[in-house]
Amino acid sequence: MIITRSSSCRVPFRVAALLAAFVFGILSEKPAAASQPNIIFVFTDDMGYGDLGVLFQNERSENRHATPNFDRMAAEGVQLLRHYCPAPVCAPSRASLLRGVHQGHADVRNSNFDKALPDNHTLGTVMQGAGYRTLHVGKYGLQGLGESNETLSSPDEWPAYPTKRGFDEYMGYVRHVDGHVHYPNNEWPIGNSESHRTGKEVWHDDREISSTLDKCYTTDLFTAFTKKWIVDHREERGDQPFFIYLAYDTPHAALQVPTQAFPEGAGLNGGLQWLGEPGKMINTATGEIDSWIHPDYRNQGWSDVEQRFATMVRRIDSAVGDLLQLLKDLEIDEETLVVFTNDNGPLAVSYIQGVPFTPEHFQSYGPFDGEKRDVWEGGIRMPALARWPGRIPAGRVDQTPSQFHDWMATFADVAGVAVPALSDGVSLVPTLTGEGEREPSTVYVEFLHGRKTPSYPDFHPSHRGRARNEMQAIFLEGYKGVRVDIEGHADDFEIYDVKTDLKEIENLAGTSVFFDGLQQRMKDRSLQIRRPNAANPRPYDDEKIPSALVESTRPGARWMGYEGDFAWTPKFWGESAHSLGGSLRFDPTVGPDEGAVVFTGYIEVPEDGEYRFFLSTDSGAILRIHEATIIDADFGYEAGSEVASTVLLEKGKHPFRLNYLKTGSGNPVLDVQWSGPSLEKQSLAGDVLRN
Repeated sequence: MIITRSSSCRVPFRVAALLAAFVFGILSEKPAAASQPNIIFVFTDDMGYGDLGVLFQNERSENRHATPNFDRMAAEGVQLLRHYCPAPVCAPSRASLLRGVHQGHADVRNSNFDKALPDNHTLGTVMQGAGYRTLHVGKYGLQGLGESNETLSSPDEWPAYPTKRGFDEYMGYVRHVDGHVHYPNNEWPIGNSESHRTGKEVWHDDREISSTLDKCYTTDLFTAFTKKWIVDHREERGDQPFFIYLAYDTPHAALQVPTQAFPEGAGLNGGLQWLGEPGKMINTATGEIDSWIHPDYRNQGWSDVEQRFATMVRRIDSAVGDLLQLLKDLEIDEETLVVFTNDNGPLAVSYIQGVPFTPEHFQSYGPFDGEKRDVWEGGIRMPALARWPGRIPAGRVDQTPSQFHDWMATFADVAGVAVPALSDGVSLVPTLTGEGEREPSTVYVEFLHGRKTPSYPDFHPSHRGRARNEMQAIFLEGYKGVRVDIEGHADDFEIYDVKTDLKEIENLAGTSVFFDGLQQRMKDRSLQIRRPNAANPRPYDDEKIPSALVESTRPGARWMGYEGDFAWTPKFWGESAHSLGGSLRFDPTVGPDEGAVVFTGYIEVPEDGEYRFFLSTDSGAILRIHEATIIDADFGYEAGSEVASTVLLEKGKHPFRLNYLKTGSGNPVLDVQWSGPSLEKQSLAGDVLRN
């Protein structure tokens, strides 16, 4: 165990950092200086599982490209071999990552490009709450557009600009479409459309700076800026921990290559450097744009697009190696957790007029079938590595399923604060360190896309030209359930053991009594962990949430009390409560005067139908039924106001969890009511049960 999540965070940031350091120093074998590691989250765009040498490329006999720095990072840390994106396209994947929720709870779903990220907890706000300075560099695409693309064009107007969502500083491409090209201030005459032939806006906080970025290739630009920021931060802020979300826009979309070879050396005095001179902002902003091919890929008989793609991936690899060397040069290597993953599966585009490119050139989807916009493994299983010298043992390989929303819980864990109760994630710290027991991740995907899976020759015939439309994937009891072209909830899942059946060929559905039961459990769970989203309707939205089979209950709810001073309604797993008991009502006075109380039990639903729940409190609370979030009265909640939500429930018993924040105000309030088909609005307490 690295930290406890009952440590304080409702205090000034510097005090919070000191408290977390103190707690860590007591509980950890490492010295207190390592209590709150810096965190760098490196995110690429459309880079497949198979594009990493250590995961797949090194095994290819021909047409293989190399990632020596990623391979070294893997050798020095842990490989997460079954890490999944929440949706097989960038906007929903990024939204779930930043919000710490899976797609069943996200506001940004399907292809909701440029939709506003909700004003709620994010990776940025949570890390700020832990005392971190936060930076987002690179592609965003969640700023919100308003009524049309043209009406909003600046940070003041964009409702969900990164600095309004928990980041102290931002530099990068705001709009989704801007990330399709990688020279923001230069024309690209071979582009296949006007949009792909012209430069794009780059914003640094409240300034648009693309006019100063002549010949700046974005992989180089974003890396050089990040390096300069880290150096400046160390000089100006001393030991304050930092959180960086570095989201490259490559190798996605336009197959554009750098101006020149990667600069000699790496780190503090070598590699990419920020010069800060308009027209020569970085040290590779010279020469001819889109001109340099890595020498390893020349004269191999490869096509132009193959050379381009391999060069783009190699450039990212060199950039990451440059960053890792900087950490060593600054002597903060052992104080920094670096995580790498990618947004979704690889895509068949080049954006060069008349010149196609597909992931089959390098089998970027790895040993799987599927690409971007598929829920087959190639579309959703991501390359993922983590490195933290001294804390993550070198050479670890882990096969435990996990998903993007787990990173919020993980980073909160290592920072010494509780994760918000709204989060769907669990801490991956036991997975990273190999120490302790980890709660199982909820791995869930839903997505809509009208086209078919490609007919690549190395895909199994059952996956070639397969209709997509409404798609869903869920992991349960060690197996993956997949539904594509869904017409209704009665449609069966195909069930695969993807630990061994990597290409998802042997459908286990209906092959035994066990799999018949698992089929039903998958269908039930797919309703019990999600909520409908009006902007993205699904064919199973009108289904009632199934009840649970429970025996031997009695009136009332159980409660567990946790002492602490929390900045938000906290989530707990595995911690021993400081106090516990039972109550016939949701009594806000039980437990500690200051801290949190978690009520659990079952709601006795008298008949099938639509039920409405109402909640008001003096501080904050989150109500879940099964694992579906029914009421969020936490971030931005106005004390004393009533929040309501409607849900379809099947007759019977339904487990609930009510997380309640206690602030020590001296006048605690917690009122939960409900109404139903033949039920007037009344207190819920009289209809709850416990084992």
